[in-house]
Amino acid sequence: MSARFELPAGSVVTVGSFDGVHLGHQAVLAEVVSRAQRAGAAPVVVSFEPHPAAVLAPARAPRRLTLDLERREVLAELVGGYLLVLRFDAAMADWSAEQFVREVLLARCSMRELVIGVNHRFGRGGQGDSRTLPALGARLGFGVHVVEALADAQGEAISSTRIRAALAAGGLGQVAQWLGRPYRITGRVVKGAGRGRTIGVPTLNLEGPPPDKALPPDGVYAGRVEWGGGCAGAMLNQGPRPTVGDPRRVLEAHLFGITAELLGRTVRIEWVERLRDIRRFPSLEALREQLTLDREQALAVLRRLPETSTTRPVGAR
Repeated sequence: MSARFELPAGSVVTVGSFDGVHLGHQAVLAEVVSRAQRAGAAPVVVSFEPHPAAVLAPARAPRRLTLDLERREVLAELVGGYLLVLRFDAAMADWSAEQFVREVLLARCSMRELVIGVNHRFGRGGQGDSRTLPALGARLGFGVHVVEALADAQGEAISSTRIRAALAAGGLGQVAQWLGRPYRITGRVVKGAGRGRTIGVPTLNLEGPPPDKALPPDGVYAGRVEWGGGCAGAMLNQGPRPTVGDPRRVLEAHLFGITAELLGRTVRIEWVERLRDIRRFPSLEALREQLTLDREQALAVLRRLPETSTTRPVGAR
């Protein structure tokens, strides 16, 4: 274990995987920020990499809504403060809740108060939960505040599992509503074959999406691309390119009104609205004509929306 944080006023801590950092997670984070401000303490988020399910039950581990870098980006936008990401392995999986509290939350984070979601558990066998942690806090000298689950308009708790299901079904609007932002991926721009440029639709190509990243169904989408110093509306193509005989699953973006050189840069792509399925066209000319129609439809979608889409700050309505 590395050295502790230097937190002379102590901290208010929350613990979790925070896959997606959805509105339910954000309710917990808002409580951390609020309590830390009132106490003059530091807000601290403790999370894990890889996702614990990938260690405990790898065959059943879900695809991730936010990979490590993406999760760090959103947490930084929402909370600031401190983020401690612990490597989760079989040894840590065997820690008791008390051992985790003593060795990480108290010794490394100088925790004064723990904020936890009502359904969250940590420690061997999930023994640290909303029922057992208050008693542990009373014994070890820290407060515990439990945040109730956040429900949607239908009265059902917002969860990463429900968001994955909606994403797989193509429900981008529902996904964005539960996340509090459009669905995203962050990656590096790599060199493509240059075919798009030959038909007047140049694209930037994202490095192959990791297999553990959850994606919406393949298709053509209206979207946005952001990078350090700029952003643009875009038309996205996700999936194979059957018209040119390329079966590889790719994610590429045609930017609107921007000619910036982004090769090798890290960009963030947002899916906004699905336009159509991937189809094989009889010729490149037929594909070009369809892409012209797709472009107009994507522009119409984006004109209905704000120009930028930063993450909603914690506590904003």
